[in-house]
Amino acid sequence: MKDDKGRSDLERGTHGEKADRDGALARGAQGASSDRDGTLARGAQGASSDRDGALARGAQGASSDRDGTLARGEASASKRSELRRTVINAIADTMDLYGATYSFGQLYGIMYFEDKPMTLEEMKNLMNMSKSNMSYAVRSLMESKMVTKLEEKRERKDLYVAETDFFLAFRNFFTMKLQREIDVMRSAIEEVIPELSEIILSIVTPDDERKSCLQDLHKLRQALDYYAWLQQFVLQLENGQFFNLPRGSD
Repeated sequence: MKDDKGRSDLERGTHGEKADRDGALARGAQGASSDRDGTLARGAQGASSDRDGALARGAQGASSDRDGTLARGEASASKRSELRRTVINAIADTMDLYGATYSFGQLYGIMYFEDKPMTLEEMKNLMNMSKSNMSYAVRSLMESKMVTKLEEKRERKDLYVAETDFFLAFRNFFTMKLQREIDVMRSAIEEVIPELSEIILSIVTPDDERKSCLQDLHKLRQALDYYAWLQQFVLQLENGQFFNLPRGSD
C-alpha cells in the first residue's frame, strides 16, 4: 500500500512538473510571438512613417522647385518686356523720319516684336486707342510700307504684320518716297523748261528778264541732272545693290 501511494505521489509530481513546464513553454512562446509581432508592427509603422516623410519632403521639394522655376520665368519675362520697351520708345522717337507720329511709332514697335500677325482689335487693346484712330494708324504705316495687310483672315478679321527687316523697311520706304519726288519734280521741270526757253528766245523779251530766265533755266537743268542721278540711285536701291554687306546671323 505504501509503495502504491508513493508511486501515485511520484506520478502526480511528474504530471505537475510537466504541466508547469508546458505552461512556461506556452507562455514563453506566446511572449516571443507577442514581442515579434510588436517588433514587426513597430518596424512596419516606422517604415510607413519614413516613407510618408520621404514622400512629403519630395513633394515639398518638387513644389519648391516648381515655384522657383515659375518665379524665375516671370522675372525673365518682366525683364524682357522692359528691354523691349526701351527699343519701342526709340523707334517711336525716330518715326517722324517716316512721316508717322510718336503713337504710330509705338504701334509699329509693338508689332515689330510680335511673332504673329495682329488684328485691329488686338492692337487697340495693347495701345488703348479707339478703333478709328487705330485704323488710321495702320493705314499710315501701310502707306509707308512699314506694315502689310495679309490676304488671309482670322475669324473674318483682317490681319496685319510689321516689316521686321530694317534693310527692307529702309528700301521700301525710301524708294517709294524718292520715286514720288522724282516723278513730281521731273514732271514740273520738264513742263516749265520749254516755255522758259521760248521766253528766252523771244525778241520781245527784255534783256533783264531774259537774263533771269537764263538763270532759272540753268538751275532747272542742274535739277534734271540731279533727278537723273537720283533715279539711278533708286533703281540700285530697289535691286538691293547697297545691301551687299555681311548680315548678322539670326
